[in-house]
Amino acid sequence: MPRTIAIIGAGPSGLAAARALDKAGIAYVGFESAADVGGLWNIDNPRSTMYESAHLISSRTTTEFREWPMQSTADYPSHRELRKYFRAYSDRFDLGQKYLFNTTVERLEPTDDDGWNVTSVTRGYVPRTKRFDGVILANGTLANPSIPQFDGEFAGQIIHSSEYKKARIFEGKRVLIVGAGNSGCDIAVDAVHRADSIDLSVRRGYYFVPRYLFGKPADTLNQGRPLPARIKQFVDTRVLKAFTGDPVHFGFPRANYKIYESHPIVNTLVLGHLGQGDLRIVPAPERFDGNTVHFTDGSKADYDLIVLATGYSLAYPFVGREHLNWSSLAPELYLNIFPPSFNGLYVLGMIEASGIGWQGRYEQAELLAAYLAAQDESPRAAAHFREQAEQPWPDLTGGYKYLALERMSYYVNKDAYRRAVKHAREALTRKAREIKAHEAQAREAQTREAQTREIKEQA
Repeated sequence: MPRTIAIIGAGPSGLAAARALDKAGIAYVGFESAADVGGLWNIDNPRSTMYESAHLISSRTTTEFREWPMQSTADYPSHRELRKYFRAYSDRFDLGQKYLFNTTVERLEPTDDDGWNVTSVTRGYVPRTKRFDGVILANGTLANPSIPQFDGEFAGQIIHSSEYKKARIFEGKRVLIVGAGNSGCDIAVDAVHRADSIDLSVRRGYYFVPRYLFGKPADTLNQGRPLPARIKQFVDTRVLKAFTGDPVHFGFPRANYKIYESHPIVNTLVLGHLGQGDLRIVPAPERFDGNTVHFTDGSKADYDLIVLATGYSLAYPFVGREHLNWSSLAPELYLNIFPPSFNGLYVLGMIEASGIGWQGRYEQAELLAAYLAAQDESPRAAAHFREQAEQPWPDLTGGYKYLALERMSYYVNKDAYRRAVKHAREALTRKAREIKAHEAQAREAQTREAQTREIKEQA
């Protein structure tokens, strides 16, 4: 019987999976806890970590699905435009028709016949369990807040950046933002014209990339001609210093790593506000005492509101970690998609990479669809693909030495990753064609042999 696959999530990766499976003729059923597609870009999604001022930090043309360009003139569209974009993409290819919305997956369990039981609950109904031949986990990587613990008690309000929606929360308050990643810097800029004071707490140095270089979106330059890691780091470090200056001059610690070894900050507005005295840089918090925060350098200050812009942890809470080969900070998967056991679970979207965009996630889905199709149409080619995963895995770093941080544990270099995925997909389809041609030749030989025997018998 034809296989049916479950897809968990209707964000960019889930929709990419649905589109690729649909094109390959593979049946699927999607599960989405929200009422509509879009994932975190759907601000009405209860799991969305979006805030009102959020925009893309990669440019439109490097981010969009290739077969469905965005109908926007903005280089960096807002979450409102992106929500419309995913709805239009879903409608154009009838992807949402096979999704169960307002439906949360509670549990995945392997079956005795190499399938998976998916237990889900639709809002207002009792849980139900259905068997699938495989499950694609596309529920995103930016939904489970990472919340650090501090000694002492804070008398004011503490929120994680995932809870932040509108800047009015800062009105008249003394604000401490812990973490200077892209969200932390965005939120600091939002707070400037509302808060009484804003401090930005950082533990390490950062590199700041402007959205525009030479009048064009920065990530559109040098497309298709990737430089070796060391040369790119050498060149870009000097270009950025010329355009943005040295972040140390604005109060940031000096970075003890090279550019692109951690995710850069695509927000230079925060540097301007630092230069104007609208906010200041402080060290990491050490402990709380009422409204007072004591920092690691011995200094202290009073606050009314603390925003923890401390990132997110990977979470696939509906399935045991052992099924995802999860032995360190992130699941260890072949091409960040396939558990080495090939147990029928697949992960899409567990990649972080500057500039890989949603097209890179669609290419993941294309590879997975090709493998699933081969399981039905060319089992020997599918087996050969699994054998390749037993060999040393390709280097996806592109020569960069990424920091040993949780978020960076599934970071890849976009060019190295896309090459590896393309090579794997082409090798799989080529093997399937070779096997099909060989089998056709064998059938022809058998037919000729049978005809020869028949002629001899008649003679």
